[in-house]
Amino acid sequence: MKQILDLIPLILFFVAFKMDGETLQLFGFSHQFDGIFSATAVLMAATAIQLLMTRLITGKVEKQLLWLFAVIVVAGSATLILRNELFIQWKPTVFNWGLALVLIGGLIFGKQSLLEKMLGQQIELPPIAWTRLNQLWIANFLIVGALNIYVAYNYSQAAWVDYKLYSSIGFTLLLMTLTMVVVFPYMKDQSDQSS
Repeated sequence: MKQILDLIPLILFFVAFKMDGETLQLFGFSHQFDGIFSATAVLMAATAIQLLMTRLITGKVEKQLLWLFAVIVVAGSATLILRNELFIQWKPTVFNWGLALVLIGGLIFGKQSLLEKMLGQQIELPPIAWTRLNQLWIANFLIVGALNIYVAYNYSQAAWVDYKLYSSIGFTLLLMTLTMVVVFPYMKDQSDQSS
């Protein structure tokens, strides 16, 4: 469910981009949308609100959300100040490749993987399952990052925005499904042992 809620800023980015040329009037305030630039500002604001709401509701903020917010602020600010959409188009790649590097670093330098540290209290898995999950998540982040850049450089801006929304939903669902495929056999073993 959390992964779906994390898509809300991206959906708002998509909607703002599609409102290019339209004027929104609200409480005496008027704004004419200007494509990727308005969408970038909306993404930045929505992510800031998401960060604040997460803190207020749960009392904490995950490092992944902080990292995402930092990348969005840097890439979004560069996009708006320099009026160059390439910065915001690189944001998903930088974020995903950064996550892949963190997971790889955790495997190399940690006693246990970062996924196991994050999820180990919720589910008990043998080392081989944790290794498979890490490989799956690392591959996902590397592939998603590479595809993002490929689409950004080889297709129109509008195609990239469409791709960004639909691929984010698709890859999130695919990763959740494949994660369950890896985890499910061990969950069944645990329920059999507790019976």
